[in-house]
Amino acid sequence: MKRFKLIACKVLYREICLLSANGESHIDVTYLQQGLHDQPDLLRTVLQDEIDRIDAGEDLYSCSPIKSLDFDAILLGYGLCSNAICGISSKKYKIVVPRAHDCITLFLGSKEEYKTYFDSRNGGIFWYTSGWIDNVLMPSKERRDILTKRYTEQFGEDSAAYLIETAQSWDQQYNMCAFVDWAALNNSYYIEYTKRCAAYLDWDFDLLAGSPELLQDFLRGNWDGDRFLVLEPGQSIGPSYGDDIVCGKN
Repeated sequence: MKRFKLIACKVLYREICLLSANGESHIDVTYLQQGLHDQPDLLRTVLQDEIDRIDAGEDLYSCSPIKSLDFDAILLGYGLCSNAICGISSKKYKIVVPRAHDCITLFLGSKEEYKTYFDSRNGGIFWYTSGWIDNVLMPSKERRDILTKRYTEQFGEDSAAYLIETAQSWDQQYNMCAFVDWAALNNSYYIEYTKRCAAYLDWDFDLLAGSPELLQDFLRGNWDGDRFLVLEPGQSIGPSYGDDIVCGKN
């Protein structure tokens, strides 16, 4: 049995649990909070620090290191994510990362599916999944209510109204709530929640059938070069600025 150490964003929690429970590999998982994406340099530092501890056998989140049961590779459950994974390396292990700009490719099952759908809509898509809804204040009435309460308590009603409008001005670039569904998961609550968000925002709603294929092969060790970057120890991740998205650097 292959043994992999997986460091992943917590928005992938339900999908990774499903595949790990039914998979053919031993997956030792450390989840990191989604909010680290908002500060790519911080996420890069946290990822590298965690990998350094794994290299040294000092990681507090992994199984106790046993030499005969060492990891075959470190898997990063991230896309390029605003270049947050660039520069990451391991001195001891192979590192494997999907060729993806962000996690939506992992939910949809391929970077091609992502690009095709995105291009068909000319952008304007805010993606919803169960993991995103669980971990992030998504565009919604709930988000506005929470921010209104927080700002009112801190700055008073008049300032709160201005701050809310400023904080939500970014949403003008969006016109679609798109939920990515996996048939094997019970996402009925999350789908209805996304529909309510779309109605509140006066955006369109779309329900897409996702695919576990990419994540499944990722966790099984089926790493073809078209979909995955495999780094040897000492190599680091870099952006490719092409369709392959990421590349290895010596």
